[in-house]
Amino acid sequence: MESLPTTTAKSEKRWRSKPNHTSKPSIFMAFFSCVAWLYVAGRLWQDAENRTVLANLLKKNLGQRPMVLSVEDKLAVLGCKDLERRIVEAEMDLTLAKSQGYLKNNLQQKVSSSGPFLAVIGVYTGFGSRLKRNGFRGSWMPKVDALRKLEERGVVIRFVIGRSPNKGDSLDRNIDKESRSTQDFLILEGHEEAQEELPKKAKFFFSTAVRNWDAEFYVKVDDNIDLDLEGLIGLLEKRRGQDSAYIGCMKSGDVITEEGKPWYEPDWWKFGDQKSYFRHAGTSLFILSKNLAQYININSASLKTYAHDDVSVGSWMMGIQATHIDDNRLCCSSIRQDKVCSLA
Repeated sequence: MESLPTTTAKSEKRWRSKPNHTSKPSIFMAFFSCVAWLYVAGRLWQDAENRTVLANLLKKNLGQRPMVLSVEDKLAVLGCKDLERRIVEAEMDLTLAKSQGYLKNNLQQKVSSSGPFLAVIGVYTGFGSRLKRNGFRGSWMPKVDALRKLEERGVVIRFVIGRSPNKGDSLDRNIDKESRSTQDFLILEGHEEAQEELPKKAKFFFSTAVRNWDAEFYVKVDDNIDLDLEGLIGLLEKRRGQDSAYIGCMKSGDVITEEGKPWYEPDWWKFGDQKSYFRHAGTSLFILSKNLAQYININSASLKTYAHDDVSVGSWMMGIQATHIDDNRLCCSSIRQDKVCSLA
C-alpha cells in the first residue's frame, strides 16, 4: 500500500518535467517565425517604396514627353526670334531697293554707255518668220549701220525670240547664225519658244530688256503689224519723264469658256459671272515705263500668266499704281490717219 504514492510521485515529476523539455524548440520556432515575418514585411515595404518611386518616375517622364511644336515655338526655344525679325527687315529693305532700281544686274549688264535710252522696242518673232523679219528690215526697221545710228538717237530695236524646245538643234543654230549676221536679235535664253509658252514671253522680254538697257520706255510689238517708227518715237518723246505709264489701245472683251475654241481661257472662272476681261492694252503694241518694267523683272517668278500675253500684262498692272493710258494711235486696226501702226 505504501508503494502507490511513490509511483504517483514519479509520474507527476515526469509530467512536470516534460513541458520544460519541449519549451526550447517552441521558443526557437517562435523566434524564427518572428524573424521571417519581419523579413517578409521588410520586403513588402521595400517593394511598396520601389513601386512608389517607379510611379513617380513614370509620372515625371510622362510630363516631359516631347510635344508637337509650332514653328513659332521652335524659334522661341532656339532664341531665333530676333534673327527672324532682322531677316524680315533685311528682305523688306532689299525689296524697296529693287523697286527703286538699285539692281546689281543693272550695273553689270548695261549695254549702253551713252546714258539712258528713250525706248527699247522688242518685236516678237518666231523660228518660221524669217521672211517677215526680212520684210521689216526692208521697210520700217533699219539695218545694221542705220540701226546703230538709231541707237545714238536713243532707240533700240530687237527681234525677240526664245530657244527651241530641243535646245541646240537646227532651229537654234539658224537663229544664232542670223543674229551674228544682222545683229538685231534679243535671244531669251531662259524662254522656250512655243505657242503655249507665249504668255510667259512678256515676263522674259521685259525682265531681260530692263537688265540690258536703261530706257524710259519698253515697247512690245507683234510681227503682224507695220510700224510708223517716227510716229512712235514722237509719241514717246512727248511722254518723257512719265512714270507708271501703261500705254496702249485699251480694250476689254468676253472671256471664252469653251475649250477648243479660239482664244479659250482655261482660267475663265476667275473673271466673274459676266466672264469679261478687265481693261488692258491690246496685244499688237503696248508700252511700259521703266518702273513698270522693273516691277516685272523683280517679281517675274510670282506673276500669274493667263492664256494671252496682253491679258497677263494687264493683270500685273491691275495690282499696282499703274496709269492706264488709252491712245487710239496705237489701235493698229483703226482707220485713223495719224495712227502709228497698221496690220501687215
